[in-house]
Order: sequence, then C-alpha cells, then structure tokens
Amino acid sequence: MVPKIRRGSRTHGLLVYLYGPGKRDEHTDPHLVGSWDGFAPDPGRDTSPDLDPKVTLARLAAALDLRVKQAGTKASAEHVWHCSVRADPGDRTLTDAEWNTVARRLVQAVNLAPDGDPDGCRWVAVRHADDHIHILATMVRGDLRRPRMNYDFKKAQAECRRIEQEMGLRQLKPGDGTGAKTPTSAERFKAERTGRPETPRETLREAVRQAVAGAASEAEFFTRLREAGLRVKLRHAPSGDLLGYTVALPGDRNRDREPVWFAGSTLAPDLSYPKIQRRLAHGTADAVTTPEADSGRSDWSRPARGRRTATGIAERVATLLDSDDDDAAAQLIGVGELLDAIAQTSPAVTRAELGAAARSFERATRSHVRAERADTRAIRSAARGIIQAGGALGRGEDGGTTAMLVSTLVLVALAAARWHSARGHAQQAEASRQTAEHLRAAYGQAADAPMQALREQGRALPEAQRRTYETTIRAALPDSALRAVAETNTDALAATLAQAEQTGHNPKALLQEAIEMRELDTAEDVNDVLVWRVRQLAQLPAHPGETARSPQAGTGRTKPAPNRTGTRTAPPTATRLAAPDPHNRPPRR
Repeated sequence: MVPKIRRGSRTHGLLVYLYGPGKRDEHTDPHLVGSWDGFAPDPGRDTSPDLDPKVTLARLAAALDLRVKQAGTKASAEHVWHCSVRADPGDRTLTDAEWNTVARRLVQAVNLAPDGDPDGCRWVAVRHADDHIHILATMVRGDLRRPRMNYDFKKAQAECRRIEQEMGLRQLKPGDGTGAKTPTSAERFKAERTGRPETPRETLREAVRQAVAGAASEAEFFTRLREAGLRVKLRHAPSGDLLGYTVALPGDRNRDREPVWFAGSTLAPDLSYPKIQRRLAHGTADAVTTPEADSGRSDWSRPARGRRTATGIAERVATLLDSDDDDAAAQLIGVGELLDAIAQTSPAVTRAELGAAARSFERATRSHVRAERADTRAIRSAARGIIQAGGALGRGEDGGTTAMLVSTLVLVALAAARWHSARGHAQQAEASRQTAEHLRAAYGQAADAPMQALREQGRALPEAQRRTYETTIRAALPDSALRAVAETNTDALAATLAQAEQTGHNPKALLQEAIEMRELDTAEDVNDVLVWRVRQLAQLPAHPGETARSPQAGTGRTKPAPNRTGTRTAPPTATRLAAPDPHNRPPRR
C-alpha cells in the first residue's frame, strides 16, 4: 500500500478531477467512501433528480473550504492536502468500508483529524477505481489554526505498513527517503501514448548511471552521455566553474515543443552533479593491470582478463561487507558500477538478466550511511577495465569468465543484503536479494556450456583418479550439510582439481584455500562456487576448451615454490582493494 502526498491550493479543481472521467476515461463510479463527519454531500452517489451533480460538487467544495474562508489571510495559500493511497496489484480488492478505515487511520496518523478531536480538519476520501482512493483535506482546524503535520509522509508510510499487516495485505518495505523519484502519472501516460517501454525519466536514469560507471573524469562522463545519444546541457557560474548538468532524450518534448530536461538530482539522489563530482574525485579509476597484461604474452582476451580481475576484487568487497564496516557503503556504489559495466558488455544471452540485476542493485547503493574512508579506486578500476575491453563473445574464455564473475557477484549481492539488514535498510536489503536472483539466472545462462564441458571431462577421468578427487572434496568440506549438497555432482570440480594438479598445484591444499576464502552457506550450488574459486586461484582457463597453463606459462616468471601447506602460490589476479587497514583484509588464504 503506497501513499503519495501532494499540496495544492484549489479544492474545487481537485474535486472536479476526482469526480471526472480521468485523463483517459479511467475513472469509474467515483464516490465518497469516507468524510470528516460521515454526512458530506457525494456528487457521485447523490442521484436526486432535482440536484445537478455540479451543484453537489460545489456544495462539497464549499463545505471543505469553510474554515479556510473563515481563517482568511491566516490560511496558507497551499491549504489542500492530497494523498492518494494505492494497494499493491497482488492485493485483494478492498471494500468501501475498508477504504474508509484506511482513510480515517491516515488522517489521524498525520495529525489532520486526531481521534476524538472536534476541531480536526475537514476531509473526504474519494474512490474511482478498485485499487486506490484519494484523500482530500483542507489544512485549517476548527479553531482556525494550522495543524502540526511534521513528517506527514513518514507517518503515512508507517501507518500503511501497520494497515497492511492488520488487513492481510502485501507488506511493503519501509523507505528511508533515499530512493529515486518515481515517474508521475503524466509521465507514464505519455510513455504509453508515444509507444515507449518506459518513461524518459527511467531511460535517462539508467543511461546516466551507465555513463558514470568506471569513468575517470568529468569530461569522460559527459562524453559518454553524448555518445549514448542524450542531449546534454551544462550550467556554468559567471566564473566559468561548472555548477550542474541536465539531460534530455532526443524527441522528448513538452507541449511547447521544447526538450524535456532532467537534472541529475531529479533522476536519482546520487546522480546530482556534486555527488558525481565527489565520486570521480575520491575514486578516480586507475588503469587495472594483471600479471598476464604486464607480461604482454597473455593468451586470454581483454574481456576475459577484465572479468578475471574484477572477480578477485569482488571477492574482497564481499569480505569487507561481511566485516560489518560502515565504510563498505562506498564499495556498494562501486558494485553498482561493476554491474552496470558487465550489463553493457556481456553477451546477448545474459544481458537481460544482468541489466535487471544492475537496475535492482541501484536501490541498494543508496542509504544514509556515509563512509569516512571512501576509497573505491580498485572496484571502479575493475568496472573501467571491463568497459574499455568491450563486449564478451559469449563463448570460450570470454563466456567462461562472465560465469566466473557472476558467480562471485551473487555472493556479493547476498553479503550486501546482510549488511543492509543489519542496519535496518529494508528496501536496500530487498533490492540486494532481488539482484542475487537476477544474477543467479544470468549465471545459469552463462555457465551452462562451460560447466557441461567440465562435467564431461570429470566423467572421462579414470575411475580411480575420480574417486580420489571425490574423497578429497568430501574431506575438505567442513560441514555435513555442505558435503551432502556437494556430493550431488562433483564431476566438474574433480575435472578442475585434475587440471590444477597437471599445472603443478597441490589439489588438496588448493581446494582448502578456496573453501577458506569466505563462507559457502549462501551458495546455491557449492560445487559451482568452488569450481570458479579454484580456477581463479590456479589461473586455469575459465572455459575448459581453452588450453590449460602451468602457473609460469605466458607470464615470464619462474614457477612459484610450494608454501608450507604444499600448494603452489597462484599469481595474484587483481589489484588490492583500496581501503585503509584493518578493514581492507584480503580473503583468508
């Protein structure tokens, strides 16, 4: 149940709209479901042949405005309080009596008409559709004073949450004022009329978000906006300093045939120019290098290298989120940029789900928590590297590293949900969980071919060798429940351990290292998570069709010596996550 509050000055004009046909004849059977005294005239249901509905509507407007006229100049110019209350599409249809209860509770909650107060403000509730009502109140009390209505939106939201619970309706998550502004009804109707799948506000919000992902400078950000086909207008001070920006969609014009401009702050709170400026200044994206890129002899494509680098950084972000540190708030913004980057550059088979994941996580990047040490260089660099490398082909190493990265981002999204839940951020936690679901769907699409090939390789191993690896896997998993899940199909993991052993690694120690990187309880498929962790640690190709390399192959370095646990130390795969100690701890090794 969603309340939407506005202020106005024309009681009669609003009543004309509420009792009228609507902008597209969508209003049906407009009538009162409640009023301040229960006896207000109803232009919709007063059917006396001697009464013109327009006369009844004028009487109702006069009754509502009585105290406003009595107060004279003491009344505020914007004396009309208008609240639309809409039920969730999945809710049952409420009766008129139930909507009357909703209206009475809301005007009490916001202090318009407290229970038992004879001087409460006058109000009516009009219903002209099955799923919502409109409450109209005039903000002058019987004693001609203005009601105290501080934080009326928050109070209305809180009361709606209680009503949902008591009436058995879908319980929405309470907001905290950090969400992006939703499109207006006029914007939605215009989008439908012009055949757009979404409103210009939503299209622009996503385009601006994608333009800032991994951008190294303001100039690059504005260049990306123009390259995306947007109209961009910059606002400068007399001194020449840039003050802000506005964007518009080509072809989107108002009734005067002028472009409809949106400032960044009206698209989303974090897309205002000062906040983008601060993000670029505090987290300037540096060039991302990997051992393979340094050597100049890598046999992996640029998209594959970029995704491998991002996987290592994402693992470290998940660890920081699990540390319950408020400074992780900055990393959430970086995760949003990383999701935008892979959504723009991933193969067609996964692009829809990854785009949905990026849009969902956008809500999870904003809260009232502010990081004191907001260093996001590493993760913004990873996003930049992915965008600069271009799109993945969806097969071979490129497609395999997409699956590797997305598998890690599922755990990052779940860690973000826990981080937000611990702070009472209900909407952000729910957005993170929705992101994880979209990422799981994208992972299934990206991992289908490489995982199937790995399972076939595992089944082709000699029986004795395969049993040895199965024993190693069962012994390494610490929890019986995890062992039971992992035992369902260990072929892909066995094939991965066999390849790691061929390149000089100790499979038992390498598997233990992968398990200890971070928790596995939230993994939907323990085997798959371990496959990608082992392949990342051992620098194995993400796609089994690629040639496996020994740790020194193509890097120009000598083979690493075994460490105390017997495994050979794999070369690093990502830059260190830039954050002050002690919070910037790499995953346990």
